[in-house]
Amino acid sequence: CIKANAKSCGECIQAGPNCGWCKKTDFLQEGEPTSARCDDLAALKSKGCPLEDIENPRGSKQVLENREVTNRKKGAAEKLRPEAITQIQPQKLVLQLRVGEPQTFSLKFKRAEDYPIDLYYLMDLSYSMKDDLENVKSLGTALMFEMEKITSDFRIGFGSFVEKTVMPYISTTPAKLRNPCTGDQNCTSPFSYKNVLSLTSEGNKFNELVSKQHISGNLDSPEGGFDAIMQVAVCGEQIGWRNVTRLLVFSTDAGFHFAGDGKLGGIVLPNDGKCHLENNVYTMSHYYDYPSIAHLVQKLSENNIQTIFAVTEEFQAVYKELKNLIPKSAVGTLSSNSSNVIQLIIDAYNSLSSEVILENTKLPKGVTISYKSFCKNGVNDTQEDGRKCSNISIGDEVRFEINVTANECPKKEQNETIKIKPLGFTEEVEINLQFICECQCQSEGEPNSPACHEGNGTFECGACRCNEGRIGRLCECSTDEVNSEDMDAYCRRENSTEICSNNGECICGQCVCKKRENTNEVYSGKYCECDNFNCDRSNGLICGGNGICKCRVCECFPNFTGSACDCSLDTTPCMASNGQICNGRGTCECGTCNCTDPKFQGPTCEMCQTCLGVCAEHKDCVQCRAFEKGEKKDTCSQECMHFNMTLVESRDKLPQPGQPDPLSHCKEKDVDDCWFYFTYSVNSNGEANVHVVETPECPSGPDIIPIVAGVVAGIVLIGLALLLIWKLLMIIHDRREFAKFEKEKMNAKWDTVS
Repeated sequence: CIKANAKSCGECIQAGPNCGWCKKTDFLQEGEPTSARCDDLAALKSKGCPLEDIENPRGSKQVLENREVTNRKKGAAEKLRPEAITQIQPQKLVLQLRVGEPQTFSLKFKRAEDYPIDLYYLMDLSYSMKDDLENVKSLGTALMFEMEKITSDFRIGFGSFVEKTVMPYISTTPAKLRNPCTGDQNCTSPFSYKNVLSLTSEGNKFNELVSKQHISGNLDSPEGGFDAIMQVAVCGEQIGWRNVTRLLVFSTDAGFHFAGDGKLGGIVLPNDGKCHLENNVYTMSHYYDYPSIAHLVQKLSENNIQTIFAVTEEFQAVYKELKNLIPKSAVGTLSSNSSNVIQLIIDAYNSLSSEVILENTKLPKGVTISYKSFCKNGVNDTQEDGRKCSNISIGDEVRFEINVTANECPKKEQNETIKIKPLGFTEEVEINLQFICECQCQSEGEPNSPACHEGNGTFECGACRCNEGRIGRLCECSTDEVNSEDMDAYCRRENSTEICSNNGECICGQCVCKKRENTNEVYSGKYCECDNFNCDRSNGLICGGNGICKCRVCECFPNFTGSACDCSLDTTPCMASNGQICNGRGTCECGTCNCTDPKFQGPTCEMCQTCLGVCAEHKDCVQCRAFEKGEKKDTCSQECMHFNMTLVESRDKLPQPGQPDPLSHCKEKDVDDCWFYFTYSVNSNGEANVHVVETPECPSGPDIIPIVAGVVAGIVLIGLALLLIWKLLMIIHDRREFAKFEKEKMNAKWDTVS
């Protein structure tokens, strides 16, 4: 919004959908340009512009005509006129568009049951279609019978075509003009297009007139069918088209001529797309060229005609390509003698009517439209596929969500009308586009207002819009005075040579501060000496994110102070576990404890490396008061009365963690080597409370008898073991001695013998 440099409210709201204009008279700071009134809504509010002074017109939609879609069953007693049947809703609405803000509306389409149908059968009567003509002669009543299953209001017409009546398309010799066929074949004179039967509900009349038709002939293979299609499309009165479903069946066994082919016959004038039927015959075929495919598409679409190409197998590929160029058209394969034409028409009609495609007229410059479809079975699509729904049966209802956006205001600021309709249907939605290009306050402006320096401008929307030749915030200068050196003197600070502090330009003796690339950064002040981005920073943020930079000085939020608003006045971070600020041993400065007792440190002055713990510190006093023993037994009443003591029966009765006051659980040993348990806590009033288990846990003495018995038993067992070992050793020694004796005895016997 700021970058738009809007000089008026109208320019501002055209800059974007989120831009607003502050019309409060004293909104601008000194040095700020008029364009600073234009900003996004949140920024205007933060700068102090009241909500009621912000011009921010919004777009809207208004439905003017909204008839419900028709719910009617086939065979109902009530016979509705075609124009009384509604298949599309709404029918007319007004959209007020603001630049960049889309307006959305919902369009509903429902295929009405028993909807009237007009079908015109256009047939190639060149000689190759001779056998086909015989089958078509009875088409009227047979087709009426089949179509009665679809609608009770059906009309049928018939037309025929051959070729342009000039060389080289036909032979222009007198004999060939009378009978273009060879041999004894009796053919009618060649013609371009003939409306044989206008649309009628009398099937017998169709049979009667078609039976009187005769085949004709031409020289080249492509036919002049495009001339005939154009006349059928534009000659609505002669053909008898109603505002109902319009079907054109184009039956041929050959290709087609198109724009440019007429040069072969010396015809160079482009087809004019107008009706030239005299006595139901096209009379200007020799004067106008064949129409182009695009021209045909335009006229068929304008007149809501859906085309069915009934062609032979040989030309299927050609006409399928043509179908891709003509919306709401179908191609069917015609048998060699047209015997299957009725089924072909029924199938093609069902195919065409099962698909709805929305199209819109030409959009005004700068206006865009988008579609989103909500079709059967939960199928949704956007972009180009959002324009259509397929597989729609009679009675099915589909919905489209349509967005219309204006990307710029029209130069003339005039209203525009666009129309949206389903292809092949006569019904349409008419949309009147009204553009919001000015603010309401501009219409309330005061021309030649005294507020604009003696009437040199119009005072509107809180600012002056200067008359031609006048400039300045209040239109106080003429353009001739702008570059005067006398004016520049008003834009310099005392004892300074810089004009507008080099942060702006001097216009009409007043500084208009320049804009920064970052639209949140603003110069201000009489001499543009102030800004909101050159204040002290903390943690990379201006004013530490805890204040507002005004004229290079931080204005801190509550609970913050300092040049960069980086000093917090909140003492919560300094609160120690005992509920005291900095544990009573320091001061809280900018949210951090400054410990005054050198023994204590840490974030809350609770850490003391040389101090005893709470338990060890109070052990002797608890022991003397609870059990009347210990080192302080004799001085207990003097040194140990600084806490309240409560005796409890067991450890389970001691206070447990979770209470509001900080709590320490202690286990200490007394002079008798017994363990005693206590808790120490300090409440919010600074009072110490001690809870002590009344009975210490002392170790029990040894059981003498088992010990003595064990010792005696051990000694006996050891003695027996030693005795057994000695006995074993003696047995081993005796056996060795006996073995030695036996050996010596044997030696003695040997000596006696010798």
